[in-house]
Amino acid sequence: MLRARRHLQQHGHFDMNDRVNSDTSTSRKILRPRRLALLGTVAALGAAVLAASPGSSPFGVTPFVAPAQAAEATATPPGFGDLVAKVKPAVISVRVRIDQDNDKSAMLQQNRMDSDEDSPFDQFSRQFGFRGPNGMPRQRHQVITGEGSGFFISADGYAVTNNHVVDHAQSVQITTDDGAIYTAKVVGTDPKTDLALIKVEGKKDFPFVKFSDQKPRIGDWVVAVGNPFGLGGTVTAGIVSASGRDIGNGPYDDFIQIDAPINKGNSGGPAFDMTGNVIGVNTAIFSPSGGSVGIGFDIPASTAKLVIAQLKDKGAVTRGWLGVQVQPVTADIADSIGLKEARGAIVDNPQGGSPAANAGIEAGDVITAVNGTAIKDSRDLARTIATLAPGSYVKLDVWHEGESKTMTLALGELPKERPAQGNGKTDDGKVQPDAGTPRLGLSLAPAGDVQGAGQNGVVVTEVDPQGPAAQRGIQTGDVILNVGGKAVASVGDVRSELAQARSSGRRSVLLQVKNAEATRFVAVPLA
Repeated sequence: MLRARRHLQQHGHFDMNDRVNSDTSTSRKILRPRRLALLGTVAALGAAVLAASPGSSPFGVTPFVAPAQAAEATATPPGFGDLVAKVKPAVISVRVRIDQDNDKSAMLQQNRMDSDEDSPFDQFSRQFGFRGPNGMPRQRHQVITGEGSGFFISADGYAVTNNHVVDHAQSVQITTDDGAIYTAKVVGTDPKTDLALIKVEGKKDFPFVKFSDQKPRIGDWVVAVGNPFGLGGTVTAGIVSASGRDIGNGPYDDFIQIDAPINKGNSGGPAFDMTGNVIGVNTAIFSPSGGSVGIGFDIPASTAKLVIAQLKDKGAVTRGWLGVQVQPVTADIADSIGLKEARGAIVDNPQGGSPAANAGIEAGDVITAVNGTAIKDSRDLARTIATLAPGSYVKLDVWHEGESKTMTLALGELPKERPAQGNGKTDDGKVQPDAGTPRLGLSLAPAGDVQGAGQNGVVVTEVDPQGPAAQRGIQTGDVILNVGGKAVASVGDVRSELAQARSSGRRSVLLQVKNAEATRFVAVPLA
């Protein structure tokens, strides 16, 4: 027994994961049975000693076992069988057919997923479930077959799945848990949340499940059911690992992270709580290998309920629109504008003619609350406004030029497509750098003196790579529109505003910076 104990101390315990890699080496194959045998030997010896003297210790001491502890030790741990029997009939497998010629975008997405590119975006296998010959070029007129999952939400055949499962599908076919096959039609899709509603006609008694009204807690059990790798009817279990995840998938990311294994084909399937209600829709996995590594992402039930209700009523989703470009408020930005806390969303640029611009919201204003609810950051603002109906009135708390004020405005409707804002580029070859502001590490010139830079602001003509501005991402060619909330048109204006910020005791100054992609605010420390 002592030899067995020493062996265990040297080699550790048996890991179930080792069995997956049992063919990696001969020595590991030999070692594993010995570990199991030794564990069995230790257990057998212990059982024999205890059996030799019932009710007493082999060392002469009678062990005490509390009645509650004894009952707990003999009780069988509850499983998920009853829950699965209740919800599994409502889960479906979804199969689609897509004509390659009619869906170039889907082809590009699939090719990106199958590639070896290891960018953060590609690691989120969103369109997992499509099949095709690996590494082989697609042929013209080829029909792509895709598989995903879904679940009925009503007895008359309405079912939820992912937008990326049915997007551009020429036909949709579903298979129920009992093996019956039906044709479904796409009622509506919402690419921004990756949700879709489909409908099976001709039957009124489909088993269905409901969305949960409660937000799951981190650590709660979760059971996922779906169609991984086309196998159908597969059940996995885990816990809620995190909430509020932003994976860079879209403007309204607010995913629930789970560790219940989900794989290719689980897209659109449900994740259940222990009462049998849907807490989320499986939509993405983080996977360098393409298979489950225990990090999956679900669209929350609260989001899915709102989107699906609109898809059922109107076939599309309309969202409220404020009309501002925003960014989070960092500690440096908060200090530079006198905010006590780094929270809210700072307005980079109100769009002309938008509800925000018409209401008087200006660049540099910070939206801190909507209808009395505090706004955490820019993404929180986008999600909050998107849940409100176009035309509805909202009350905004705004930090404006060092003071808090409240304004009420009517939301517009989020445009389906917004034109990109073009900005001029600097031609440094034709302009010599003017005397700059060495404390920021910049050389500047009036925008009007630089070809293609427009007439507003000053152009960055040179950046000290060791200066504070470079450390905040300011680059040659950027146009500084205002400093400390004041519009600038010359190097003198910039110096004046820097001096004002310094005399006010600010540790940093807020710059509004425009480049070819967007307008943003940058807080630069004052050296």
